[in-house]
Amino acid sequence: MGNVVTDRLLKEREAEGRPIKVGMYGAGFMAKGIVNQIAHSVPGMVLAVICNRNLDKAKAAYEQAGQEWVEVSSVKELAQAIKDGKPAITSDPAILYESDDLDCLIDATGAVEYGADITLGAIAHGRDMVTMNAELDATVGCLLKKKADEAGVIFTATDGDQPGVEMNLYRFVKSIGLTPLMCGNIKGLQDPYRNPTTQEGFAKQWGQDPYMVTSFADGTKISFEQAIVANGTGMSILKRGMTGYDHRGHVDELTSMYDIEALKAVGGAVDYVVGTKPGPGVYVLATHDDPKQKHYLNLYKLGEGPLYSFYTPYHLCHFEVPLSVARVVLLRDPVLQPLGAPLVEVVATAKRDLEAGETIDDLGGYTTYGQCERADVTAQENLLPMGVAVNCVLKHAVPKDKVLTYDDVILPEGRTIDRLREEQAKLFGLGQPVPAE
Repeated sequence: MGNVVTDRLLKEREAEGRPIKVGMYGAGFMAKGIVNQIAHSVPGMVLAVICNRNLDKAKAAYEQAGQEWVEVSSVKELAQAIKDGKPAITSDPAILYESDDLDCLIDATGAVEYGADITLGAIAHGRDMVTMNAELDATVGCLLKKKADEAGVIFTATDGDQPGVEMNLYRFVKSIGLTPLMCGNIKGLQDPYRNPTTQEGFAKQWGQDPYMVTSFADGTKISFEQAIVANGTGMSILKRGMTGYDHRGHVDELTSMYDIEALKAVGGAVDYVVGTKPGPGVYVLATHDDPKQKHYLNLYKLGEGPLYSFYTPYHLCHFEVPLSVARVVLLRDPVLQPLGAPLVEVVATAKRDLEAGETIDDLGGYTTYGQCERADVTAQENLLPMGVAVNCVLKHAVPKDKVLTYDDVILPEGRTIDRLREEQAKLFGLGQPVPAE
């Protein structure tokens, strides 16, 4: 839906010789797709520079798209490369957010601490940021959105990933007069005990990172994604971890599986289903109060209600990211942002029995999985957010499936993410996340 106006506006920019100039952080699987997409399928836009800690990956991303690159080590050198029409690579994140030549930045990293630093840099220097980093967004997105607003810039999630696709569908459903009561995500697999060893074969087959693939399989990624949808729509969850029905039928059949009063009681809910057709799409379930319009909805084959099903049968991640950039730069239209205070968070849960002294490994690893919890419960029970958990050291043993608290761990010192969590808690009156001494 993002391209309805932007396709025309991008062609105009192309005709005027004024392409949107984009800088991107990250050169992994998704980032490579974005490079290729902008290079070959998006008129009126150029990917001017890639910043990656490993420069060889940045080089490979451009080479895969058939582009030659130059290495830059200053804002001035980047300006020259842009003038010469040469794509640039760098390992210095500041060069991108300090450059006045770039119209928009993309975070394609999925790394919480690094993502926090570059986003703060972007906001401080007046740069718009389109983020694919749901992990960061679900952890401190509410604070970052407020900081971006104050700086007059846009910090937004992206089209293509499920949250953006859900939000586009949610906006459409609202715009035709219905009241959405559920935003959902269709999954093929959900098993909290998967790990990089079990997912190695699949990761290899698709050229992906085993930890990233595991975060899809063990429910961590979907929890981050549905948390940002909740925070962007004002919805909540029906229970910790979401409902997660296993339903092998069609998505339209979900209209009879949810209690409409329970959905209304929480102000609408985010959820996911496993095995439902058509996967891997998204769905919105909504109501209509007007009997005249219900008659029309029935005529148009949407059934008799009270819940009506709307769905998008696919999400085309990297294909749609440039459309988000165009929406931001050309229309000042964010794809998905928090409305205010956090409503749903993602909490770290033990994947197996954990021992005292163990260090929590990366998202999609061997030690923890994430699940959705209401933000007020997270604050009340001092629960450990999944976006904070990595590299924390356990003070004592924690049994499998227990949700970790701040009291269970020692935080690494001097992290940006912990400072931002404290600031966010203060800002929204959620209670201070303080580990016991």
